[in-house]
This record gives sequence, C-alpha cells and structure tokens, in this order.
Amino acid sequence: MNSPRTNRRDFLTGSLTAASAALLLPRQSGAAAPAKITPGALQIAPFRFDVTPPKGHSLCGGWIKPVEDYDDPLEAVGYVLLGAGQPLVFCVLDWTGVLNAAHLRWRTVLAEAAGTTPDRVALHSVHQHNAPFVCFDAGERIARQPDLPRVFEMDFFQRCLEASRTAVQEAVRRARPVTHIAQGGGRVVEVAGNRRLQRDAAGRVTAMRGSASRDAALVAMPEGLIDPMLRTVAFYDRDTKVVACHYYATHPMSYYGDGRVSSDFCGLARRRRQQDEPGCLHIYFTGCAGNVAAGKYNDGSPAARVRLTQRMYDGIVASEANLKPEPIGRVEWRTREVLPAVNPQIAIDALDELMQKRRDNVVSRMRPAFKLAYMARVAHRQPFILGALHVNDVASLYLPAEPFIQYQLRAHEIARRPVAVAAYGDNGPWYIPTSEEYPSRGYEVEYSFVDASADDLLTRAMRELLA
Repeated sequence: MNSPRTNRRDFLTGSLTAASAALLLPRQSGAAAPAKITPGALQIAPFRFDVTPPKGHSLCGGWIKPVEDYDDPLEAVGYVLLGAGQPLVFCVLDWTGVLNAAHLRWRTVLAEAAGTTPDRVALHSVHQHNAPFVCFDAGERIARQPDLPRVFEMDFFQRCLEASRTAVQEAVRRARPVTHIAQGGGRVVEVAGNRRLQRDAAGRVTAMRGSASRDAALVAMPEGLIDPMLRTVAFYDRDTKVVACHYYATHPMSYYGDGRVSSDFCGLARRRRQQDEPGCLHIYFTGCAGNVAAGKYNDGSPAARVRLTQRMYDGIVASEANLKPEPIGRVEWRTREVLPAVNPQIAIDALDELMQKRRDNVVSRMRPAFKLAYMARVAHRQPFILGALHVNDVASLYLPAEPFIQYQLRAHEIARRPVAVAAYGDNGPWYIPTSEEYPSRGYEVEYSFVDASADDLLTRAMRELLA
C-alpha cells in the first residue's frame, strides 16, 4: 500500500486541471421526453430492510463513541417505479451518509437488482449521527494511522448491499399497480432554525446554533431563514395509498455521541406514522439542511427528543390532510451531472500533517481524509448526479451532500410551484454553501470541500431539471 505522501504526489501530477475546474456535464440520462403512461402499465414496488450496525461499529465515521447499545433500529426504505422507461429506484438510509465510490457501489447494486442503470437510482441518507458514515477512500487513508478508529467495517457494508439487493428483487416480484398521485404540505412548528445567525460587524459568523443549544443568547435569536413546510408526495393504487414520501429540511439530531444507535426524531416520527398506516410505506427525506438545525428548540435532552418527534409527526399528518389524488398521465426522470471544484482552503501538505499529529484530537486527524477523498474524486472526474422526478405537475428534486436552505427555496422559485427536495445524496462534498456565504466563514464554509463556484453549477443544473 502506498504511503500518504506517495498518494499525495500521485494526486498532484496530472490532476490540477481537473481539481481547479468546476464542471457542468450536460449529458442527460433517462427518457428524452416524458413517458406517457398507459392505464395499468405503471407499477410500484415498496421495500425496506434493516441497516443497523453491530456493536462496536464506528458511528459518524469514527469520531464519536462507537455502538454500545440500541434505542431503536436503523432502516433503509424505498420504492421502485416500473413502467416509465427503465425502472427508477428511490431509497433513503437512516445513516449519516454514504460518499464517493461507496455511494456509486450501492447505487450500482440497487440498479442491478431492479434491472436498470445507476443514473436512475436516487440513494439518500437522513443524516442521523449515531449511525454509519461510509467512504472507501477515507477509510483506506485513515487505516494507515493504526491509532485511529476505523471509519466503517467493510463486511457490514457488504451485508447491507446484499440485503438491498434481496429486498429490491423481492419487491419487484410483488409490484402492484400505481394509478394516482397526490401532493400536500404541512407546516412544522418549532423544530428548525438557521444555524448561522450570530455575526460580527463585517458579517462573519462568530457562533453556530447547532443541533442542540443551551446558550440562552443563541436560543433567543429568531428562527432565521428556513423552509417551514414539510412536503408529501403520495402514490396510490386507485383509492389505496401505497407509498408516501415526506420531505423536510433540518438536521435530524436531538442528541448523539453516547454510543446508542437511534433514527432520532425524524426517523421516530416516520416510524410512528408507519404504525398508523401499515399498508402504506412511509419514507422520509432530509431536504437542504446544511445551515438548518433544531438548536433553537432543542437543549439536547431526552425530553426534547420526545417533543421534536411529536412536532415532526404532527407535520407529517398535516401534510397528508390535504392530499387529493389525481390520475397519473405522464412520468419523466431528468438528470444532470456536476463536479464542483475543490475548495483550496487547506493545502495537501497541511492535510497530511493533520492526519499524522498524534497529539491532536481524533476529529481533527480524521476529517482531512474525507477532503483528500474528495480531491481524488475530482482528479478522476467522477461527477455527481442530480435528479428530478416529474409525475404530472408534481416535482421532486434529488441533490447531493448538504446544500444550504437557500437552494431549496430557490427550487420553489425556479419551478414556480412547491418542490419536494431531498438532499444528502452522495455526501462526498460535505457542505455546499451559497456563493455569498463564503466570505462569512463559519463552520459550514470551513468544512465545505467545494469552492464558491458550486453555487452556479447547482443552480444551473436545477434550472434545467425543474424549469
């Protein structure tokens, strides 16, 4: 195995052009035009399977306490849509994230199981932190430092891949007709708040109101810029609701780092709604929550988790109260490929040094491996796929990483109607701030692996997907 310095040198030779250029790749996969649906031809195949890590497995990539026990299990939940060209697969995991080659590998397995291609698979994470965070490249780099925790266990990841293959194949065999679609929205009260409100006179962020906060001054600040609406897109077999997809933008953690696995308040709310309607598969996607969390309303206590779960559940129920199914007449899946340029903030030599300092804390030494993984990805020109599903006039958008809430609000403006937005697809870039936020600095900008040109790339791709 090559040393970190050898890998660094290999990266530098022949990769600077790729690393310095932001790319919007215009290739569109999927149907060139909307598929007109013949009555009875469209089918849906819901699936779910367990992705709970074993005891001792790393959580959040290894820099918090590993699995000691379980509050509730983690699931992968999704569906296959058949009859609109090649099959389409949508799946969301109760995980922190899946990155780069690991994300592509899982999409490939799902595609093979459904009989389609990886560009017609949307794989997302809810982003709970007492959960796995998987990157092949970062895992290999960190394994060279024997005193550091492992990022993930490959044998467990392989078991999850095989479970997904089996679940999708079995689901496709028992697919049922889907004839109608409905969309709805409900306001979520006292959950989300913007994290980047406290600033100095120059506009620079000086403190972050994170997922939990007991700082009275930060808690007293207003919610700030959020999207208060939870969106639901539901599929029906005539008058029977079969699949309901829920989309809301907030970091989904009440508390974490205690070694107790949990799907946390968003997962718990979804599971409660699932218990209400066992005949309908309920799916939850986290929207553009890069700068949005529950810290205004969450002090990190077990009681707060209960309150947040109830508020999320109430939002889901409210979003379904106004569902009005209509016959499905057309289905279209659009994709665009983007490859944002690397954020030049930290030099490669400095990253190598951070990883090798035995006196530094675990987080400071492990994070650079994830940035190096992204730099290697850009060097190999492996793009991210953005997708949009259009069913009649109902649009849902599927984005990578942790975009700021501004992108979600922008999607509504571009489409000129509400859009159900799922972020946390391939989490290789970590945060994606808007261009105007880079001078303001702050945590999310510091740990974004992309530069400010990513804003223009994503916005142009969103216009092509939604306009």
